[in-house]
Amino acid sequence: MTIPNIITILRFMLVPAIIYALLTGALGWALLTFLVAGISDGVDGFIARQFDQRSELGSYIDPVADKVMLVSVFVVLGYLGELPLWLVILAVSRDTLIVGAVMLATVMGNPLAMKPLFVSKANTAVQIILVAFVLTELAFASPFIALRNLLVVISAVLTVASAAAYLVTWIRHAGEEADDKESS
Repeated sequence: MTIPNIITILRFMLVPAIIYALLTGALGWALLTFLVAGISDGVDGFIARQFDQRSELGSYIDPVADKVMLVSVFVVLGYLGELPLWLVILAVSRDTLIVGAVMLATVMGNPLAMKPLFVSKANTAVQIILVAFVLTELAFASPFIALRNLLVVISAVLTVASAAAYLVTWIRHAGEEADDKESS
């Protein structure tokens, strides 16, 4: 087990702490824990690259840890009325679509290696910024509604664009499999 993998596993363990802090109104702790989780993501990546501690396990669990944290916080912020429910549903549906497409391709015997697309990375970055912004607003009781609304719109647009890009990738992949079977 590499040090980056241990850090990633610890990040998984921070998710319940963030959720608990949000649900109990400990908003400063929620923000601090979210920031620690974000910093740990950068640290584990740095260690993996700089000290040649990349691993196959890490390549799987690192993005899962990020998604579990982000989706969990999105859902709770939606439940608390701090994010629009339609945005939460959109974000969770996008992630479900991606996981479903990968699983379906695998079950069909044509595994799909999902590489993060630029639009997906931008989407994740904006979602993280949105969550950090909302948590900061809540922790310091300083609402900036116009900026929050702008981040919500940007997040929604990038979520739709990312879902569409992955859907096109999956459809092309499925079409290639059909073409390969027809030529065999």
